[in-house]
Amino acid sequence: MATTHRTKLNSLYTRLMPGAPLAFEDLAALGISADLAVHYVRAGWLSRLARGVYCKPNDPLALHPSLLLLQGRFEGLHVGGKSALDWYGVRHYVSQKPILHLYGWAAAKLPAWFTERFPAEYHRKRLFDEKPDALLHVGAFEKRSGAPLVSAPERALLEVLSEIGVRQPLKEARQLAESTYSLRADVLRELLQRCTSVKTVRLCLQLGRENSLPWAAKLDPAKLPIGSDRPWVSRSADGLLVLKP
Repeated sequence: MATTHRTKLNSLYTRLMPGAPLAFEDLAALGISADLAVHYVRAGWLSRLARGVYCKPNDPLALHPSLLLLQGRFEGLHVGGKSALDWYGVRHYVSQKPILHLYGWAAAKLPAWFTERFPAEYHRKRLFDEKPDALLHVGAFEKRSGAPLVSAPERALLEVLSEIGVRQPLKEARQLAESTYSLRADVLRELLQRCTSVKTVRLCLQLGRENSLPWAAKLDPAKLPIGSDRPWVSRSADGLLVLKP
């Protein structure tokens, strides 16, 4: 029996990526039962992060494999907003303690084992007419195999703009928008056409025009969901925000 246990442990260590957390489902797929997992933890061969989540002892967790595990548990989870823009090099300053912005389909709370290692905020967001298993312009980072899901820059900008008046300062969003010269107008058009937030659509068009961004001239407001002919007005910590059609 000890030999069998050792064989399973060796198989686990061989397959385990450096810095990768393990779900109990991963252990079960290798024939490791709940009782055997407890034995491995007590023997110091595995560390328990939380109920049903383990890692290799003395192996600091890496962000990307940790995100992959969460994506298997949180519907529609992906890196978005300011974090996605930052991953693609769109930023206006380097934060001393950057917060990872994660977006998902349903209300949820990130586990402590993750946030203690990777400071993060979770946003429940349904900004587009889409399905959680077929998110618009969300894919593996840089199309790499085994990379976590991340918003394309066009979607990330709209996710940032959707937070204005809630938790996102308008000034910072303006500064980020100034750096979006290379956004693809066709991708942005598709996202805007399926955007469920009039505020977000109007903000995108307004900031694009104000900064004379190339993609803004290629968007026809008449073909986008900009709402009624009346101005959209909101009061926040930034003051009064008026968005005309």
